[in-house]
Amino acid sequence: MNIVMSVWEFFQINILTKPAFFVGFIVLLGYLLLKRPLHDAFAGFVKATVGYLILNVASAGLVNNFRPILAGLKDRFNLTAAVIDPYFGQTAAQTAIEKAGKSFTMMMVVLLIAFIFNLILVLLRKWTKIRTVFITGHIMVQQSSTALWLVFFSFPHLQNSRVVIMLGLLLGTYWAVASNLTVEACQNLTEGGGFAVGHQQMIGIWLTDKIAGKIGKKDESIENLKLPGFLSIFNDNIVATGTLMLVFFGVIMGILGADLLHKIDTGFAKNQNFIFYIFEKSLNFAVYLSILQLGVRMFVAELTESFQGISNRLLPGSVPAVDCAATYGFGHANAVTIGFLFGALGQFLMIIGLIVFKSPVLIITGFVPVFFDNATFAVFANKKGGLRAAMIIPFVSGIIQVLGGAFAAHFFQTAQYGGWHGNFDWDTLWPVIGVVMKHGQYIGVAVVILLLLAIPQLQYLKNKKHYFTIAENYEEYISSIGQ
Repeated sequence: MNIVMSVWEFFQINILTKPAFFVGFIVLLGYLLLKRPLHDAFAGFVKATVGYLILNVASAGLVNNFRPILAGLKDRFNLTAAVIDPYFGQTAAQTAIEKAGKSFTMMMVVLLIAFIFNLILVLLRKWTKIRTVFITGHIMVQQSSTALWLVFFSFPHLQNSRVVIMLGLLLGTYWAVASNLTVEACQNLTEGGGFAVGHQQMIGIWLTDKIAGKIGKKDESIENLKLPGFLSIFNDNIVATGTLMLVFFGVIMGILGADLLHKIDTGFAKNQNFIFYIFEKSLNFAVYLSILQLGVRMFVAELTESFQGISNRLLPGSVPAVDCAATYGFGHANAVTIGFLFGALGQFLMIIGLIVFKSPVLIITGFVPVFFDNATFAVFANKKGGLRAAMIIPFVSGIIQVLGGAFAAHFFQTAQYGGWHGNFDWDTLWPVIGVVMKHGQYIGVAVVILLLLAIPQLQYLKNKKHYFTIAENYEEYISSIGQ
């Protein structure tokens, strides 16, 4: 048993929780299973790994550049508030677990059981109807941390062995079922890109795909938008993104003031002009977004081709579920910016509402949910419902994120530790799961797992003819529905 755990620890530390190497390893294995020459397999590994590292650089740049600015609102107005952000949420969950006298190290064992259970559900796809393998390692760690606290909160006297088994099965089911919900939406968006989303807003993506066409019109997409006169400069996504961020963050940084920003941002040099600092910060958004799209194109191309080897030999009919940012290269770049802006507008409006109605918990916007969730929704919404859907859905999402985050931070008692997970699924589905666990105990957990497993069954019954084809052979699927 010690040998198994040592191997798992090595794999978990060096590969699973390092998504760049995890994706690179999958690409290498896939090409070898396709019997490609060793040098081609190695080249694919390098390109996929570098592509994901570029994506990581861009994502980290976005988060590190703008999180202090949004969090600075807390200091500026002396608010005692919870930040809705997975990193703040993970820290709050870990603190809560340790304050309760429990061991946070169990989280990695939970992750192992959950990952294995996801693989089992895919292997049994003939009966489970599960098609996706969740491979976004850092997201798996964040979710395992928060979910571990939910179990301790609901079962304070539960033995450690029962905790890891029960939570491993619950999380593995969620990863498999929720990512499976995004298959159709992703295949249609990417025109057979061969991947699904394994992130923090999978339920939201499914909802967006279902309602976007009812909110707006597909032919009024951002791609078809022609701006008149001088406004035509905003048809260029770099200009549009840079300008919109200059206005948005310029206002926020103006409210915070130079003195506070000097304290919270070590990159703001004492002798740097405040106006030029605002320009630099704001335009960096366009820089990191461009870098992100470059990385996406690199690793997605390799992963899509190589995963056929794994799908054919090891996990028949399976689809990798990856970072939501992988979808950004398949939509208009301005959709990402619009999603972020309208999501932020919804969040800010709801935060004002919490203050006006004297909510017991105040919320501070977290950059990860307000950007990655809502940008993703806008990309999918624009595909089916155009600009109108790309504005309305992220706006409503922002409201839901604040309301759900405030409830969860209060009910699960993480507000006192400064944060909650904050992403869409963790402001909607997971608070419900937590409440059911708290009041339903073991029966509640069993009901949740069974209800989740029923979802792919319902998906299959609704579309028996094309359910597996859309994931395995998109061209055949398109030709069959066109007949």
